[in-house]
Amino acid sequence: MLDLNYVRENIDKVRAGLQARHFDLTVLDAFTEADTERRKAIAESDQLNAERNAASREIGNLMKDGKKEEAEARRAEVGSLKDRIAELDQVRAQTETRMHEMLSTLPNIPHESVPVGKEESDNVEVRRWGTKPEFDFEPKDHVDLGTTLGILDLERATKISAARFAILNGAGARLERALVSFMLDVHTREHGYLETLPPFIVNRAALFGTGQLPKFAEDLFKLEDDRDLFLIPTAEVPVTNYHREEILDASQLPMKWAAYTPCFRSEAGSYGRDTRGVIRQHQFEKVELVKYTLPENSYDELEALTRNAETILQKLGLHYRVVTLSTGDLGFSNAKTYDIEVWLPSQNTFREISSCSNYETFQARRAQIRFRRAGGAKPEYVHTLNGSGLAVGRTWIAVLENYQQADGTVIVPEALRPYMGGVDRIG
Repeated sequence: MLDLNYVRENIDKVRAGLQARHFDLTVLDAFTEADTERRKAIAESDQLNAERNAASREIGNLMKDGKKEEAEARRAEVGSLKDRIAELDQVRAQTETRMHEMLSTLPNIPHESVPVGKEESDNVEVRRWGTKPEFDFEPKDHVDLGTTLGILDLERATKISAARFAILNGAGARLERALVSFMLDVHTREHGYLETLPPFIVNRAALFGTGQLPKFAEDLFKLEDDRDLFLIPTAEVPVTNYHREEILDASQLPMKWAAYTPCFRSEAGSYGRDTRGVIRQHQFEKVELVKYTLPENSYDELEALTRNAETILQKLGLHYRVVTLSTGDLGFSNAKTYDIEVWLPSQNTFREISSCSNYETFQARRAQIRFRRAGGAKPEYVHTLNGSGLAVGRTWIAVLENYQQADGTVIVPEALRPYMGGVDRIG
């Protein structure tokens, strides 16, 4: 969430940032009107309080002089001031509540390095790694490969659950498990992240903290009892909220976590997109990277986090590119985001496999995550970052499609063979 005082004092800068995002400025206009109403209420209240204090001194002097009737008459006048001050205090409280509610719906302000654009096509490519595979046959997509190999069953998953669920069998299930273990080992042993296994069900406050609520409620799966709990859409939610409403010591930063979890999303509004196979599922798995950092270091930490995620694809020998999202494609809470996109032969294009983002203080302010520098300094908000390291299902797809052979088998990348019990080919 944006800082109330920052928005109030930098309204033109905020307006420009929201315009770059193509955000409806109606809310910001309403915020400005409420702030004007609040300021007027405070000014009048301060004036009346000054008059009331002066009148109280006057009444005291009248009582000392034995002018009781005059004192009582003056006291009656002061009583009306008290009633008006109470009304103004109520106006102030109501406008502050409205302003807070409006702030919770405003997205983050893009970092100055984010390219300005309207949509995904305005994203800017930063770099590429590797080369796309060459086939002397027509490459199949992951659905045909997985179904023929007997490692992917979409039909029975739909029978058991609904559309956009999948069952992985045999080597398919083992490949998924191998990818999870491989990713966690790389990030914990080579990149210095602490492995954590968080709850897969969270409360409303956690989802507000990371920005999913209230704006994106329709994308969540909510439990139907009275505890107001939700299935997590990503490990970002429980891990970012780990130190919610706490004050850390600056010496503890940066904090770096790696978390494997299943993720659950209703994908509201996305019907018709990526409906074939397991690219866009209601249930999928990720290894998520989350950081708390000092504000002055957060953009260096974003570069490092992105490189950490890239390492997985490099070790797997998968061709990919990194793009900077434009203002028109930036997520609600994000100040800056790099998307890592892996090459999928069946689609002859790159597809997103990780988003690595810096939220600056946006999430920390919502979740009240602060730190204190040495010498008893005033608490400050941490900067929060996260990124997929990687989306496991999409990595599974990329392995199948990029390592497929003419006979329909799939070569297992060398980095995964120790996790596959030495198996070098799925067939």
